[in-house]
Formats: sequence, C-alpha cells, structure tokens
Amino acid sequence: MLGWLLALLSGLVILFLLLGGSTGTGVSEDTGRLVYASALGAFVLLYMMSLAGDYRGRLGSAVRHAAVWIGLGLVLVGGYAYRDEFKSITNRIAGEILPPGHPTGVDAAKPGEAAVRLRKRRDGSYVAHVDVEGHELPFIIDTGANIVVLTHSAAEQAGLDVKALKFSVAVDTANGSTYAAPVQIRVMSIGPIRFENIEALVAQPGNLKENLLGMSFLKRLRSYEASGDFLTLRG
Repeated sequence: MLGWLLALLSGLVILFLLLGGSTGTGVSEDTGRLVYASALGAFVLLYMMSLAGDYRGRLGSAVRHAAVWIGLGLVLVGGYAYRDEFKSITNRIAGEILPPGHPTGVDAAKPGEAAVRLRKRRDGSYVAHVDVEGHELPFIIDTGANIVVLTHSAAEQAGLDVKALKFSVAVDTANGSTYAAPVQIRVMSIGPIRFENIEALVAQPGNLKENLLGMSFLKRLRSYEASGDFLTLRG
C-alpha cells in the first residue's frame, strides 16, 4: 500500500507542474485546480483506508506517519498556491544556467504581454535563438541595423528560395559596400514573442558571418532594455 501511496504522491507532483496555471499546456487554471484537488482527495482517502489494515493495533505509528503525509500534502498545496513566485525563481535560475541565446520567461508588465530575457555572450553582444518559419537560427541583437539580415546559408536553412534571390539592395558593411537580396519572412518568434511579415535582407555568400536581428523586428517590440548581463524583450 505504501508503494501505491508514493506513486500517487509522484502523480500529484506531476499534475502540479503540468496544471499549475499558465504553463502552455492548454489546460485552464480551473481545470488544473479540479484535477489537483481530486487527486489530493484520492490520496487522503487511500491513506485512511491503509490505516485500517497496515496500522491495526499500532496507533502511535499511524499518528506519526499521518503527520508526515499531512505535512507533505501541505507542502504541495503551498507550492500550488505560490506557483507564480516559484515560476519567477525557476526562470531566473534557467537564465543563469542556459547558454546565451536561449530565451527564458519574464513576468509580464502588462496584461497580454509576452516577455523574454536573454543573457549576454562573452564578447559582450546579445544573441537570440530565433524561430524563422519553423527553423531555429541564432541572431545577434543589432539595434544599429535598420533591418533583419540573414546569411546566405541561414536563409537556405530557413527554407527560403535562395535560387530566386535578386541581390539588388546596396548595403554598407565593415568590409565595404555590397549588395543584398530583399525577402519577406512570414513568421519570426523568440519564445512567446511572435511577429509576422518581417522585412529582411539576405547577404551574398561569404559576406556575412552571423545573422543580425535588426530594427524591422525590434521596432515591433513594446520595449527592449539591457540590465547587467541580461536583455529583456517585451512584445
């Protein structure tokens, strides 16, 4: 019976993590509360049933073990009640542990806002892993670039028709003047921040080493602010 109780307790923890509010699972908070409360009630019922058999004639042991299980239940309930605070803490820890470029969640400042935090790279630049039409690509955040610019190989990885590109736009680079091809990117997203129909350029082969996330994307954000080793984007 103890094994079944432990298994049920593990299930409660998983339910808490999956149904603890806005986790992106598509389950409403009310549904999460109902399932969680039902599972907790089933756990208490099974435990009380186990007392009748496993602890017959051992009232002292039954009371001690009951206190332990009740304490664990209160911890789970408390964890559920403070899930938003715990989420903020886990996001901060993830931001420190994950490599630069991986967006971590940030508490929204306004209703309906999507926000992420990016950690600075060793060279002092901020890089973001951006989903470009279903393909994840690394971009340097460049507020000095008027437009999003992709390397030729990145454009190919993103599924753009590189054979149809026309390099007709004059651009200035650190290596001098060159030409790039204008394109329209249907969807670009950084974590929950998602924009459609982004103007961009594709560099000629060998003319650009890294993708640039320029103002044609950044200007759609509500704000972007650097603080210490982190850059916060709010969309």
